[in-house]
This record gives sequence, C-alpha cells and structure tokens, in this order.
Amino acid sequence: MSANDLPRTADAASAGETPATGRRQTATHDSAFLKACRREPVPHTPVWFMRQAGRSLPEYCEVRRGIGMLESCMKPELVTEITLQPVRRHDVDAAIYFSDIVVPLKAIGVDLDIKPGVGPVVERPIRTRADLERLRDLEPGDVAYVTEAVRMLTGELGATPLIGFAGAPFTLASYLVEGGPSRNHEHTKAMMYGDPQLWADLLDRLADITAAFLKVQIEAGASAVQLFDSWVGALAPADYRRSVMPASAKVFSAVAGYGVPRIHFGVGTGELLGLLGEAGADVVGVDWRIPLDEAARRVGPGKALQGNLDPAVLFAPREAVEAKAREVLDAASGLEGHVFNLGHGVLPDTDPDALTRLVAYVHEQTAR
Repeated sequence: MSANDLPRTADAASAGETPATGRRQTATHDSAFLKACRREPVPHTPVWFMRQAGRSLPEYCEVRRGIGMLESCMKPELVTEITLQPVRRHDVDAAIYFSDIVVPLKAIGVDLDIKPGVGPVVERPIRTRADLERLRDLEPGDVAYVTEAVRMLTGELGATPLIGFAGAPFTLASYLVEGGPSRNHEHTKAMMYGDPQLWADLLDRLADITAAFLKVQIEAGASAVQLFDSWVGALAPADYRRSVMPASAKVFSAVAGYGVPRIHFGVGTGELLGLLGEAGADVVGVDWRIPLDEAARRVGPGKALQGNLDPAVLFAPREAVEAKAREVLDAASGLEGHVFNLGHGVLPDTDPDALTRLVAYVHEQTAR
C-alpha cells in the first residue's frame, strides 16, 4: 500500500468496495484519470476539460434548444446525452456530470433562476438570520433525477470515470447573499466581516447541503468529485483560512470515507493553493496564472495537481496551442500526479476540433 492511498476502511478496501455504499470497484478504478488522482503511474497524462459539455458543442446547442438550464439539469435522459457528448467527440479521460452549482439550492426551495447572459439570480437574497432559516437540509429525494442520471451515465461510460461536482460553500453563499453574480462581493464581505457568526452559520448550512449533494452523486456511481469555488480568489489567505476553509473542510471530510478522489478548484487562487489542499482535497486545480511547478511548491507534497492551459489559447493556431500545452506538460514533469485541464472552463466560442486535437496531442506526447 502506497502512502498516497485515499481513505478506505480495511474491510472495504480488501473487498474492493466503498465503505459507505458497499459498491464494488468498477472498471474505472484503473483508469488513467483515477490513477493520476491517486498519484500512481499512468499510461498517459489524462485529460478532461471543465465545461467540456456545453455551448462549444453544436450537438449540445441542438438538444438544449428551447429548454431552460435548470430544466435541463432535471431531465436524466438529457443530462446523460449532454454529459456523454464530449466523451464521444474528444476522447477525454473522464466525463463531468452536467449540472449547475445552484441545482441543490433550487432543490431545497430557493427561489432562483439562471438567466441567459447573467447567471444565477436569487429572488430573495440571504441577508439576515431569519433568511438563513429558509435553507433546509437537502434530502436524496429532492434530487432523485440526479441519482437516475448518474446511474444511467455510469452504465453508458463503462471504464470512463464520471466526475460529480458541487459548488463550494463560499461561492454558493456569494450568490445567495449578493442575489446574483458580483464583481466585488460587497454584500458577501460585509456579512463575513460585519456578522461573522451569521456568516459562519450560513457556510456551515451550505456545507451540509453541498456534502449531501456530493454523497448522492457518489452513491449513484460517480468515481470522483470536484468542489468548485469559483469566486474564492476574491479573498486574502487569512480571510480564507478563518472564514471559509472550515466549511470547505467539512464538505471534504463528509465524503472522505467513500474513497473517491476529491478535487478542489477556484479561479484566481494562486495565493490560496496551499490552503485549498489543506482543506482536504486530494487534487488541487490550478488556473493559468501560475506554472504547475510553482503551484506544486505552494501546495506541498502529497497532492496531485490539475490544470492549467489558458482557455483563450485554444483560439490560436494549432502550433501555438501545442507549444503552450507543451509548456504545461514540461512544468508538470516532476509532479507526483497530473491531470491535464484548462485553467478554467471551455469558452463558449471555442472550436470543438481544437479540443479534440489537444486531447490527442497530450495523449501522444505523454504516452509511456
């Protein structure tokens, strides 16, 4: 047993089962993606892309035509088709479950919608303790469509792992407190600094909701999970450690017993990378602003890294894309484990063929 083994009980490990569910190990266990997450030798560097399923694919636009985003997330057959589309087209090493970070909030009754060109908009923002009482626990039955879709997907994917995901407590809190996307997070920071107990209680409640949402996905068959903290780069390290990390750590701790890799990603988090790993992640996602070798120094030993090509590079000619991808691979050459990804999500106008070529390039260049 290597030092990088993920948490498992002795009985479950010997039986090839996850301790919480008794689910036997599937064909995904020896996939390049999961091996890289566990920092084990891989046949090639695995590749997947955040937002690989979405607006960059014409087949996605076709099946989504006339269907709202949140409605799409609640249709298991549609979720399955959308999640599989980039796997078929690009030959990526993992699928990412198609959903949105606000789905669990909608499921517990928060009055919100995803407005085209804007993002999630909350009708009644959370600003007071009385508002906090509107956030009830998430029960598996609230998101039965997620369980159904994950089971359908794992049946279709076979040896290709499915990554479940959720929004991190800070980012969910920011949407809830601001009422929608925010550039400066004024109301969020005002609560965090001005009413630290209410803030802590809000993040703790969201940690429970997030953990429950991830558990649903894992128990249905997801092979790994990623916690997206899209807005946390707006914080200084001291504020993150004091006011955010306890909630994120609670989420990671809640799913630790399942033995699946836990990935943590945020944007603009160069100064927070060590803390993102310290919160409990097995894999730390890195955006394009910092090379992977420097990211590894900041994160420290015992973690795999994920990233980190600038998504905008994909608009350049093929030779330029490959040169920049080569820089990422060179910076990752000494890492304990590396999952190739972009430093953020696929941009909507990206040429899908550029993604397909990039996957093939990384696989060819790193074949062992």
